[in-house]
Amino acid sequence: MSIRSIALELYRAKQKVDALQKMHDEASLDEKAALVQDLNLAIKELHMLRRMLDGEKESGSSRLRFSGFGKSKK
Repeated sequence: MSIRSIALELYRAKQKVDALQKMHDEASLDEKAALVQDLNLAIKELHMLRRMLDGEKESGSSRLRFSGFGKSKK
């Protein structure tokens, strides 16, 4: 998955979390209970995508820097 597509998914996940939080803030007590699970899942997805994006950005430069370590010399 490219950095661009991960960033796009991260943006969509952030929008979803924001929308669910707004719905949760405006909901009645009965509706809040139902929204809590959806909100928690959306937050977990957001954090997962953030870690994926951070890992992709970090691994690009480190791959170039350490690319010669795996090669054997003959």
